Amino acid sequence: MFAVIKTGGKQFRVAANDKITAAKIEGNPGDTVAFGSVLMLTEGEKTTLDAKALSDITVVGEIVEQARGEKVIAFKKRRRQNSKRKRGFRAELTVIRITDILTGGKKPEMKKGDASAVALKAASTATKGKAAPKAAKAAAATEGLDASNLSLISGVGPTIEKKLRAAGIASWNDIAAWTEADIAKWDEELKLRGRATREEWVEQAKELLAGKPPRAKADQAELASGEDY
Repeated sequence: MFAVIKTGGKQFRVAANDKITAAKIEGNPGDTVAFGSVLMLTEGEKTTLDAKALSDITVVGEIVEQARGEKVIAFKKRRRQNSKRKRGFRAELTVIRITDILTGGKKPEMKKGDASAVALKAASTATKGKAAPKAAKAAAATEGLDASNLSLISGVGPTIEKKLRAAGIASWNDIAAWTEADIAKWDEELKLRGRATREEWVEQAKELLAGKPPRAKADQAELASGEDY
């Protein structure tokens, strides 16, 4: 049995005991993570592609280690301008060992520790129905939304989203963890012109992780045009 899952904007073909290296997921070695975004399941000669059937499937893994990718050097020189710039970048990665593929709506037993946003979402889904009406309504607001969908943050258009992903920023969790120093750093390196502060990206990311609806409705015209204003 194997499944195809999506995390950090990438797809992975996984089976029990496989190891994958994905975009950083918050957590410590030994923490359990659950992936609810399953695109395909193959069991013997039977392949499932139906979205409704796949919604009852959860891929469970365990964080092996937090790692970093190889250094990438970006060197820029302007001829006859006495201008040179050299920058290095290493992507933050997480090595995960797949432990099980649960079918039939079964939910994983989450180990104690700092679980990832994906794991927390799976845990909240498992307790759905026991929550208070207000909490259930908040969870429904972001149910089915992918934490790697940066465009749900108001002010992040297609062009800026490409810049963020190229810099290794692949989920709401990454932005929610920004400090003032991080904001200043990315504002300068990615030429955001103060948008992160002005549009309150960190607050928006925390709201999305908390289950609140996205503020990005006002940006639909911008997303449709494919330009950043």
